[in-house]
Amino acid sequence: MALNWFHRLPDNLKGIAYLMLASLVFSLMALMIKLLGQRLHLTQILLVRQIGMVVMVAPAILRNFPGSLRSARPGLQLLRVGCALVAMLCGFTAVIHMPLADATAIFFAKSFFVTILAVLFLAETVGVYRWSAVLIGFAGVLIMLQPGTDNFSIYGLASLTGAAGAAAVMILLRLLSRSDSPDTILSYGALGVGLVMILPGIYFWQRPTASEWFLLAAVAVVSYFAQKCNIFAYKHGEASLLASLDYVRLLWATLLGYLIFDQFPGLPTWFGAVIVIAAAIFTIYRETRRKQGWNSVRSGNDEN
Repeated sequence: MALNWFHRLPDNLKGIAYLMLASLVFSLMALMIKLLGQRLHLTQILLVRQIGMVVMVAPAILRNFPGSLRSARPGLQLLRVGCALVAMLCGFTAVIHMPLADATAIFFAKSFFVTILAVLFLAETVGVYRWSAVLIGFAGVLIMLQPGTDNFSIYGLASLTGAAGAAAVMILLRLLSRSDSPDTILSYGALGVGLVMILPGIYFWQRPTASEWFLLAAVAVVSYFAQKCNIFAYKHGEASLLASLDYVRLLWATLLGYLIFDQFPGLPTWFGAVIVIAAAIFTIYRETRRKQGWNSVRSGNDEN
């Protein structure tokens, strides 16, 4: 009963609330993976993470079995697994080898990839102003990457590739949430990625310390929680709008990177991030104006 006010909110606002919570939890997950990656191989981290995810989704799988594994669109589920692998392997490699804030800032290109993919696959309407914001945002990403200079890092390119993969996952979540339950979506993700990680995870296996086991378990728990929030966010809100709000993760990444690793973003990162964030904020502004315009037309109170 206490949450009735939340359920009465417009879908986009509910999506934003879920996304804000997911952003905080994802930042904590990235921090833990960076700590673990100082000694353990990424495939080992992901293998343990996926085992934990399978354990957590097992009750939902068994409760509704076999319906919990029955997808209306299995091809899209497998495609999502492939895109998730690209996003995780590339994105987390960048997180491990780059300052946390730098990897996070470059990953913001995800929001612009989502805008493009939302037009192509979700039939969302994007006007010239929002297309301009996308181009300006990518210019900011180039400033952070610094291609052609000694400061260019292949890990920055890995972060950008991970952003494209994550954007594809978001679009697929939006499509799958129309036909499949959140538990089915999580089950395919946990099982699919876990199966792929078995062989490389075992090959690169190193015996974790007690503290590393704790972090590995924590990564699995927060990953499950964050993904649930993310699924609900994209079930309720428009993909292009929600992606533009994810920039708040930079605040958490900067704070955590400074406190734990004594790393602080350089001037190119800040300059590029400001451009990307400004483009994202402009996207939100244009989306709000578009919604207000539609509401005015529907109510017969056109104030233009």
